[in-house]
Amino acid sequence: MHPDTTPQTAAAGAGLSEVQVEAEARRIIADAYRPTSYRDDTPIPAHGDTPPVAQPGRPAMSQGATDASVLMLAGGTATAMVGGTAAVLMYVSQFADPVVCGLVFGAPTALVLALGRLAKRAKPAPDVHHHYQGPVHQDRRTVHSRTTGVWAKTNNDQ
Repeated sequence: MHPDTTPQTAAAGAGLSEVQVEAEARRIIADAYRPTSYRDDTPIPAHGDTPPVAQPGRPAMSQGATDASVLMLAGGTATAMVGGTAAVLMYVSQFADPVVCGLVFGAPTALVLALGRLAKRAKPAPDVHHHYQGPVHQDRRTVHSRTTGVWAKTNNDQ
């Protein structure tokens, strides 16, 4: 700002006595060191009618939620890298076709997803062993059910 438009303010403490200045300084220092939060760490009784109190901070996450969030972050990072590379390539070349770039950058992603799905299904079936004690009766009947009509009528044929 220009010196002629700056409002002139009185110097801080110009109208205070020495005692008032010291009291104001003590108040400001005390406010600076006053705690802004409090957590009660006393042990909770085993029983009673005291309701639970929400504690500050993020709640703990399960292992499955943690794994899912890491997977989402990794997928988002990979997507951002591929998209950023395609954008830079199109900008630098000034004549890159977006369809061709989509095919070039999308084909490896589709291939990796297809191979991952194939690898997941290629696992051998687990061996299932049942151990029973006492007499066992196995019922191997198959029930074929057919429901027809506006009002459902089920006929179970064996």
